[in-house]
Amino acid sequence: MTQTDFARALLDPEADIPVGITDPTGRPAPKRFSVYRNNVASSLTRALEAAFPTVRKLVGDEFFAAMAGVFLRAHPPNSRMLMLYGDAMPGFLEGFPPVAHLGYLPDVARLDQAMRESYHAADIQPLPDAEFQRLIGADIAGLRLRLAPSLRLVRSHWPVVSIWAANAEGGPPPVPGPEDAVILRPEFDPRPQRLPSGGGAFLQGLLEKRTLGQSLDQAGASVNLPGILSLLISGRAIIGVDE
Repeated sequence: MTQTDFARALLDPEADIPVGITDPTGRPAPKRFSVYRNNVASSLTRALEAAFPTVRKLVGDEFFAAMAGVFLRAHPPNSRMLMLYGDAMPGFLEGFPPVAHLGYLPDVARLDQAMRESYHAADIQPLPDAEFQRLIGADIAGLRLRLAPSLRLVRSHWPVVSIWAANAEGGPPPVPGPEDAVILRPEFDPRPQRLPSGGGAFLQGLLEKRTLGQSLDQAGASVNLPGILSLLISGRAIIGVDE
């Protein structure tokens, strides 16, 4: 029996008990292995439930648990740290036939995943107010903003922020249409915010290390620059400026 055989049998309830699994007396111990297998699957399912609360609420507990069983067999953990297990879920949902009619679900999973990544990202101090004052009146087009490690961007053809708000905060029913989300963590808990017009393209430019001017060109004439910068500043997401 190899480690690969053991791991495969551990995650597949239909697989045979690996040869060599015995109790302390040397007798075959299929029941012990089955208990261990169930415990592992339950632990991974709970980790996925905690990681994707919006997805779970949208599809229901029973369906999510069954879906998690399929997922964990296709994507077993590759790290002993379970806090970020499940990063393959959005791609998995794109190819999972039972949810093919829920086109928004992969992007909702991306938002859940981004929230979790933001929560576990490193703490860092934002740019002091005095530094912002220093930039007033300066030619800012050539500047590059450094953004907090906790910031995440999710661009979607679906109203992902509204879907999240409706399920997590009891917000109004989502209105169909694209929404770009920025996840900010000004204090301890991250929260998604819907970006104003042009915000997704502008922020994408900043994340690609483009200058402010280049990012504005990428965003187009409709970009609401004051609204975006206000959102980033209030979210303590700007940590430095490079000239």
